[in-house]
Amino acid sequence: MNRYVKLVNFELGRFMKVYIALIGITIISQLAAVIVVSKSYLNNANQAMNVDHMAIETFIEQYGRMSFNDVTNSIFFIGPIALCIVTLLIYSLFIWYRDWFGKNTFIYRLLMLPTARLNVYLAKASAIFLFVLGLVGLQILLLPLERMILQWMVPIDLRWDLSINEMIRNFDRLGIMLPYSIAEFAIHYGIGFMAVIVLFTIIMFERCYRLKGILLGIGYGALALIVFFLPVFVQEFMLYNYFYPEELFMLMLVTGLLVTAGSIWMSNHLLTRKIRV
Repeated sequence: MNRYVKLVNFELGRFMKVYIALIGITIISQLAAVIVVSKSYLNNANQAMNVDHMAIETFIEQYGRMSFNDVTNSIFFIGPIALCIVTLLIYSLFIWYRDWFGKNTFIYRLLMLPTARLNVYLAKASAIFLFVLGLVGLQILLLPLERMILQWMVPIDLRWDLSINEMIRNFDRLGIMLPYSIAEFAIHYGIGFMAVIVLFTIIMFERCYRLKGILLGIGYGALALIVFFLPVFVQEFMLYNYFYPEELFMLMLVTGLLVTAGSIWMSNHLLTRKIRV
């Protein structure tokens, strides 16, 4: 366990500079989104009421009150979220291939450490998962601050205040990132962790068998998808509406655990018996 923790810490440190940059971009861009959108709305209100002599009630009737929904529609708010997602997806591949193709082929040293090779695999998966959770935590901390800035800039007569839960529910992407309950959190991030494990297994196939491994990896990925969604296929095409939603959820939980466990087992087999370094 101690060596696994050291490997996780090592993997976190290797990406930390880029990760801090992502955090900085997210904070600056989202705070800028609140300020820019609020100032734009206030400029329109000032133009309408001070220049065009429109009554505040008429302005609200025509343009509506400002809410946090206006901020979440801004590219400055959505952009850093998309950037973080894309960067972590790319890094999920890079975290392995950097060790093979980087300077001095670092994978030699990693796989020859006096610890189970599976620890190297799990440390990389854990690092990706912790990076995701860190960005989610950052977003949770930013939302109250962004709401406070909006309330500070826009007068109460011109804004529509939303609770944190309402801010999340009204923005689908935040609803995925910040689920409403512990059960939904476990589902969303459990599926995400499973996807990372399957991707790592596909990479192991490619590293073990090269060109043939690409086909094996694609086949394994397709098989993992079929197994995971097997209860849905049965529900839709064989036993239409046979399962209750709770039963379907439990079946998909079982297939998800099977896919995850099977992927870890297969990766461990490939790492210990087949991998080329």
